[in-house]
Amino acid sequence: MKNYKYIGLLLLSIGVASCDVNNELDPIAGAPAPAQVALNTSNLDFSKYVAVGASFTAGFTDGALFIKAQENSFPNTLASKFKLAGGGDFNQPLMADNIGGLVFSGNAVQPPRLFFDAVNRAPKRLSVLPTTSLGVRAAGTSFNNFGIPGAKSFHLTFNGYGTLNPYFGRMASSAGASVLEDALAQQPTFFTLSEVGGNDVLGFAISGGSGADQSPTTANPTGNLDPSTYGSNDITNPLVFDQVFRGMVGAMTSGGAKGVIATVPDITLLPYFTTVPYNPIPMDAATATAVNGAYAQYNGGIQQAFGALVTAQIIPQSVADAEIAKRTISFSAGQNAVVIVDEDLINLGAINPAFATLPQLRQATPDDLLVLTSSSFIGTLADPSNPSSVNGVGVPLADMWVLTTTELASVQAATTSYNATILDVASSNANLALIDLNAILREAENGLQFDNYTMTTSLVTGGLVGLDGVHLTGRGYALMANRILGAIDAKFGSNFTLATDGLAKADDYPTNYSPTLR
Repeated sequence: MKNYKYIGLLLLSIGVASCDVNNELDPIAGAPAPAQVALNTSNLDFSKYVAVGASFTAGFTDGALFIKAQENSFPNTLASKFKLAGGGDFNQPLMADNIGGLVFSGNAVQPPRLFFDAVNRAPKRLSVLPTTSLGVRAAGTSFNNFGIPGAKSFHLTFNGYGTLNPYFGRMASSAGASVLEDALAQQPTFFTLSEVGGNDVLGFAISGGSGADQSPTTANPTGNLDPSTYGSNDITNPLVFDQVFRGMVGAMTSGGAKGVIATVPDITLLPYFTTVPYNPIPMDAATATAVNGAYAQYNGGIQQAFGALVTAQIIPQSVADAEIAKRTISFSAGQNAVVIVDEDLINLGAINPAFATLPQLRQATPDDLLVLTSSSFIGTLADPSNPSSVNGVGVPLADMWVLTTTELASVQAATTSYNATILDVASSNANLALIDLNAILREAENGLQFDNYTMTTSLVTGGLVGLDGVHLTGRGYALMANRILGAIDAKFGSNFTLATDGLAKADDYPTNYSPTLR
């Protein structure tokens, strides 16, 4: 069998990085200047703005946290607009460089940022050692941005989280502090509480569903309510999220502070899950015939096993037919779906040990999501000495490379539950405005307008999502800031969206950062 290199069909097919095009016309000589509109904040108090959240709040982009990204974070942009109305200083735990990543004992323990490699036309990591040292406190004595990359909802209230998360460790007031406690210690007059809940499903999703779903089930109506027992890739129980989120909002508003809370976006719409097609395998007729011959024994064994189970009245014919249809592997000339392991298929060996040699295999469908990292794995050889051991063809893709339909349903069900809590909290508290990040991400599927730019969720060229396929670009965070300002206007009667310089301008924020930026 030929050793195909499918990466060329994926990231390389995207083409060159998108260029920023200024479509604004030059002002006409003698034309009247636009009318100035004064900012009216409807007596909102921005003197102490505090942002609490995870990686979006921190400004994380292109797979890392670095100074320029932090300066372009949506909270920092908001703070610059709040300053027009008496807002105070906004201090961030800045990294030491624009490389990104963390170093310990001369070794990178968190990788540097990605950049767009114009030669190979694909994202690539900087080959530079970070200078931000693990365990060294960020400059400053107090901070306003409590965006903690990697934090799940229940992490934000966990005392001692700074000993587990190096980003909070750089800014925690003490080894035993919690994010919420330190945020409250700043006595905020206004706050944002954003993307809380995103990481509660993200770890599960980017690992191809390799964690456990701790949500309630029919057999266990409460699910697992003890997050101390969760694995790093587990889905947080919505009942745990509900308790944590309501408690955080209650604490943040207890002193009269007003703020904005955000829904959790459907992360499976991000390019990390939508860039790699389910059928990236090109074959000619001769190769397809050879591969089909290799799978003939497996296909025959599946038919025989399910036929025996139907005869023994262990399963009905309809179930057998459905499983045979799903599990039959067939290639043809043209583009073909990868072969994957699907643990949700019937385990034949568990029913009858005689069928233990028949693995749970099928080909991917359009409803399965291949993770972005699979693009550099599909088509490689599992055994360099065996040309038939092509990953995704002769060797099925393991669970870590694919978010199956069943796993996808778990992510979306938990997200829906989290958002039900957030919407209920927003509707029952007069001090809260709401930004619907979920709706914004869905809008971006078909393109949303930001000044002269149409932004989409396409990797590299879309302008909204950075090179890691999950986090926003600087311009994407500016758009987010503007949507938050719009939510503030709608709830509290301010006029940021109409006032002169009340909103961020797209041209002031990048969609990518130069590899020479240090």
